Amino acid sequence: MDTMEMMKSMSMGDMPSGMTMDMDAMQECMQAMNACAMAAAMCAGSDMMMGADMASCCAMCSNMAEMAQTTMHMMMRPAGMDMGVMKAMMTACMAMGTACSAECGAHADMDAMCRYCAMACDDMVAKCEALMASMAG
Repeated sequence: MDTMEMMKSMSMGDMPSGMTMDMDAMQECMQAMNACAMAAAMCAGSDMMMGADMASCCAMCSNMAEMAQTTMHMMMRPAGMDMGVMKAMMTACMAMGTACSAECGAHADMDAMCRYCAMACDDMVAKCEALMASMAG
């Protein structure tokens, strides 16, 4: 069973009437968050192999991986969703993604993992923006 079918089968709980979001955009956002978390974790691992010069990038990518995973996990529990909290979490995740992309982008010419991480972060930010635009209520 795919994640979208599972999400559609879950109750949105006690969300106030009129509160909506595009479930397809949510699925795309969750997939982008998962891809970002994986790319950031791999980039952090690659950074560790490069020594102290990449410590800042390693820390940024480690934080990005955690933030993307946590935000995605919140989306997987729609029954207790509070739209204000979700928007705040997504905003923080997008800020982290923008910062991580900038950090990794600075190293993209010397490490493929940094290039992939920057691209995954940019895609995640774009998918979060699309989902947030669909949220109403």
